[in-house]
Amino acid sequence: MARKLKVFRTPAGFHDAYVAAPSRKAALAAWGADADLFARGVAEEVTDAALMEEPLARPGEVVRRSRGSAAEQLAALPPDRRKRARAAQKEDQAPRRKAAKARAAEKPPAPRPSRAELAAAEVALEQEDARRRDEEKVLAERQAALDRERREAGRRHERERARLEAAQERAADAYAAAVEKWRR
Repeated sequence: MARKLKVFRTPAGFHDAYVAAPSRKAALAAWGADADLFARGVAEEVTDAALMEEPLARPGEVVRRSRGSAAEQLAALPPDRRKRARAAQKEDQAPRRKAAKARAAEKPPAPRPSRAELAAAEVALEQEDARRRDEEKVLAERQAALDRERREAGRRHERERARLEAAQERAADAYAAAVEKWRR
């Protein structure tokens, strides 16, 4: 014989979760609860016929119903604890702020440090870089002139060597002819 179904309810956020089950244990299983919500006073059996209608039509299934309109739910929320905590924190900080302002009023602010030494060092560094660039340019020009001079000296040497080799060959031929003539 099938057991008679009862309807149970527990809050679930802004909704109530209803379930039609044969026992409290079956209701807890349907909700997926790890703890006994009935022992904690969070869950209860429903006896109102209007509230029991839909869960009894769908036994074992969790039926969710809103506990009111959005405005009613927002009105039922407790006051924002963070706002209260911030207000209390501001009250605690007020005397410290006043003391800090008083200390600041007693001594004038220190003057801003001078940037003159840094600016002079930056100018000197730029001048040294410019001097080095000019020096590199002069050295590069001198190196180019030396390279041209070296190439020209090499060409002169080649021309003179070719002329002297030709003269040597003529002298060698003349000598060889003279030796041949002498031997005869």
